[in-house]
Amino acid sequence: MSDSAGLLATPRGTLARTGDPERDRRALVDLVVEEEAVVVVVGHPLSLDGSRGPAARAAEAEAEALVGMLDAHEVRVELFDERLTTVSAHQALTAGGTKGRDQRAVVDQTAAAVMLMAWLDGRRDPR
Repeated sequence: MSDSAGLLATPRGTLARTGDPERDRRALVDLVVEEEAVVVVVGHPLSLDGSRGPAARAAEAEAEALVGMLDAHEVRVELFDERLTTVSAHQALTAGGTKGRDQRAVVDQTAAAVMLMAWLDGRRDPR
């Protein structure tokens, strides 16, 4: 999640997948509506060379499904390159003193915050 000014990204928590994609999407939509979000940023796991593999195509399909569900709430859905966010998250957690075993529990949340921060920074950068 980000603050209302779009300056800071912080982990919000993890929605566990249930195995029912439609139910999982509804839970996400409920959270988006509850938090009054205006944009949902979906990680786009491109390959290191920038190509689209199976994971990237799955993320694209997921984003498209969310567009259909969030359009009525006037919430945009954007894909954003998530390459190396997990590496950055591990580095940040290590720098903050979180040990390896403890990192596993929060690395996905931290990686999501790293990705969102990069997306927010990109919106502010006029280049």
